[in-house]
Amino acid sequence: MAAEKSIGACGLCGQKFTKAGMARHLTSCVGTREGVGAAHPESKSDQHGYHVVVDGPFREYWLHLAVSAKARLADLDAFLRAIWLECCDHLSAFTINGTAYTQSPLRESGDRSMSDRVGTLLSPGLRFSYVYDFGSSTELTLQVVGLLPQPTEKTVLVLARNDPPDIVCTECGQPATSVCAECRWEGTGWLCSACAPDHECGEEMLLPVVNSPRVGVCGYTGQH
Repeated sequence: MAAEKSIGACGLCGQKFTKAGMARHLTSCVGTREGVGAAHPESKSDQHGYHVVVDGPFREYWLHLAVSAKARLADLDAFLRAIWLECCDHLSAFTINGTAYTQSPLRESGDRSMSDRVGTLLSPGLRFSYVYDFGSSTELTLQVVGLLPQPTEKTVLVLARNDPPDIVCTECGQPATSVCAECRWEGTGWLCSACAPDHECGEEMLLPVVNSPRVGVCGYTGQH
């Protein structure tokens, strides 16, 4: 994986920043854009949104999101699946303050439903987690870094996203276009289009290199 600092473009103005720099930038940038704005502490709980940072298991992958307080956890689940995760309709769950929120909660387990609204669960400073697929899991960490005064037109909106990492072929150093689902666990198997046909595991083990923390896992191709 890339060792350099991960940067991304602000989805509102196009300027480039690191993940930490983006958080600082967005505190001012969102106040000048239609649909999102500066923090407003007096906003009622159902009349604001949340600035949420999502981190993948590798530091190269991150998202800054605006999430409406009226959104349900199911909306955030569907968004994360669509942008980063969905491959085989696996199960998923959020864990917030020690409580699991799932699509089909079991009453005896104490789990709750993803139909709960975000505005009843989140607050500035809160950290919570999400897992997609309980076999070949992709685990995400989310943090609420602040409030937005009004819900966006969409329940979840991308404020910023990391640029695709510069990943090179482990055989020749050219840009990698595919990865071996088996070899990636050993930190190898990143292949350019020229080296891929000769890979010892066979082309059936290769998946495309995509801008997602689920790259090379299960059957993920980034085309959901």
